[in-house]
Amino acid sequence: MRTVLLVLGVVGAAAIGLVVGAAPLPLGDVIAGLGDPTGPVGVIVWNLRMPRVLLAFLVGGALGISGAALQAMIRNPLAEPYLLGITGGAGLGAVLAIAAGVGGALTVPAAALVGALGSSALVYAVAVVQGTRLEPRVLVLVGVVFAAFSGALISALLAMSEATQLRNAYLWLLGGFGNANWTAIAAFAVYAVLPTILLFVLARWLDLLSLGDESAHALGVETGRARRLIYLATALLTAASVAVSGMIGFVGLIAPHAMRGWVGPLHRRLLPAVFLASGGLLVLADALARTVVRPAELPIGAITAMIGVPLFAILLRRSLA
Repeated sequence: MRTVLLVLGVVGAAAIGLVVGAAPLPLGDVIAGLGDPTGPVGVIVWNLRMPRVLLAFLVGGALGISGAALQAMIRNPLAEPYLLGITGGAGLGAVLAIAAGVGGALTVPAAALVGALGSSALVYAVAVVQGTRLEPRVLVLVGVVFAAFSGALISALLAMSEATQLRNAYLWLLGGFGNANWTAIAAFAVYAVLPTILLFVLARWLDLLSLGDESAHALGVETGRARRLIYLATALLTAASVAVSGMIGFVGLIAPHAMRGWVGPLHRRLLPAVFLASGGLLVLADALARTVVRPAELPIGAITAMIGVPLFAILLRRSLA
């Protein structure tokens, strides 16, 4: 029943995403356009709004399950790609690729992946205490610091560059789906399908890692290998998301906590619920970004931050209690 409600919520969010925009369309016209792709409304729906809604859903789902996996892996409710510096590293890699003149549908995600993996490795190495033990609170702190450092480097690159394309990347880094199309969806899928499947396959390991290293090891989990696989999967998903939509934060923090209280902590059920909820959330956030200051658009990262920052403060206070 809960899955049905989530699916209905996603369908409702998608309907809103197809209706709203610079020029709102009646729902009846949208439905007619879905059945007639060659008509005037059908062209708008299939070429502009459908790719945008679908890409927002996929990116939201990817960031959501990445946050849920990271929270289980390091047993810290504050973990998510943006706060751990993975998003910042991916953004820095993408901007460096654009600055070098090699930006493309596949090269930008590849550069973002290198940045995401590099930032993950650096943050992880600093957070390991005495060479062996990972300290979750230190990991989050180092991640936040590295995210700020990445933002400073990106700003410096944008300020020094004379390239119009790179200057325009500033708005892209704030997050948005204004350039969504079917090619972007295909590029995202190339990098995101396998790590998404991997996280679902590792659901049992995530359950055991959330119990602690000793318990997980006693139950047959090779914790070092499990962490490397989970880190790689979340880095891939974050890199793909940043490459097609920019730096969108806190999505991996919001839905996992809401869904964990609704469907329980077992990741076999949690991950699908988080994927649906995060995807629907980002579709609604994108719809809001398109309507608040119409015909202009708000950065979608600003909207998710307005929701995520208060939640982060609440969770931080609880973790320190």
